[in-house]
Amino acid sequence: MLKPETFENYLIKKGISRRSFLKICSTIASLLALPSDALPALSKKLRQAVRPSVIWLSFQECTGCTESLTRSHAPTIEDLIFNYISLDYHHTLQAASGEAAETGRLEAMKNFYGEYLLIVDGSIPIGGGGVYSTIAGKTNLQMLKECTEGAKAVIAIGSCAAYGGLPAANPNPTGATSVATLMEMGLIEKKTLVNLPGCPPMPVAISSVLAHFLAFNRFPALDELNRPLNFYGNTVHERCSRYHFYQQEKFAEKFDDEGARQGWCLYKLGCKGPITHNACSTHKWNQGTSSPIESGYPCLGCSEPGFWDKGSFYQSLDDVKYSEAMISNEVEANIEEGQLLYEDNCAYCHSADPSELETEVKNISEKLQSSSIRSHRKLEFSNDQLNLLEKYLGSLK
Repeated sequence: MLKPETFENYLIKKGISRRSFLKICSTIASLLALPSDALPALSKKLRQAVRPSVIWLSFQECTGCTESLTRSHAPTIEDLIFNYISLDYHHTLQAASGEAAETGRLEAMKNFYGEYLLIVDGSIPIGGGGVYSTIAGKTNLQMLKECTEGAKAVIAIGSCAAYGGLPAANPNPTGATSVATLMEMGLIEKKTLVNLPGCPPMPVAISSVLAHFLAFNRFPALDELNRPLNFYGNTVHERCSRYHFYQQEKFAEKFDDEGARQGWCLYKLGCKGPITHNACSTHKWNQGTSSPIESGYPCLGCSEPGFWDKGSFYQSLDDVKYSEAMISNEVEANIEEGQLLYEDNCAYCHSADPSELETEVKNISEKLQSSSIRSHRKLEFSNDQLNLLEKYLGSLK
């Protein structure tokens, strides 16, 4: 694709009706937690959007992230996402191979320098000079450095690209490293970055974030780990279908006991849902059919950093020993999430300096939930988000 075309022209060529397009936009708006009055702007922006060139690099990975996106059911936004972008390079999906594939990548980088999106799938080994994984005679680090230079933004898909993932698990023999860490180390150029962790990440997370970037030329609000808040702002636990059993203290003790057969909470079987931020409980998998927890398997915490090394998968969180540093990092992360919530929702009307907020911190949850203030009626915070907001504001007093 040497000359970019608008998405609207592409839809016309494909015979996609206006009704179908608006249906897609409604789905995207819902997934991104956008207000209803944002739908007209979203549809207008997407129609006018130019289909960008996308280069997808696969490094130390299992292809699960690609499988997650391509195995979605039809017709959905995941299937149609390939209409929004021009996928000019992808090790698994491209027809070309060898020199032809590399020529296509270099041409896309040249023709759309400064405008193409770079998607990274898999960790990058830097041990032994990067010899553990090479492509076309180049180490993964060399290829990533080359592609990052002309990229408009970078999306790290999956926990391997976002945190290092399984390849980085102790003792990390290949020196597996995340995209963010390489940027911090100065080994690749710093660019706008969004992380979509998960092993694999949810297809709707990938497609919706791409659609948001195309429509608004920026990513949705991110947390301190560069994860989109609409997908990673809440824990798996607080939106779990078994949550009421947790409140009732009804726990499965074994995978085949009566509690397991009754669908009781899997906390004692090692579920990491309470410390895992993801949307598996709401969006689910396999055509929205189920999720690991609903299938009787505890959450592994795959969208959190270092999940492979955070205690046994079948060990209760009560038995996992956390260091003071890990606890301190968790507190700091909560405060940063609360700050993002304040800046995205409160700073427009209240003081940009949250320490000047007149409302007592202890009264904030009650006021926001009561809908007694007209300007707050459209604000829908979860209990977890309210707690984060209170922790942040409380840290300033």
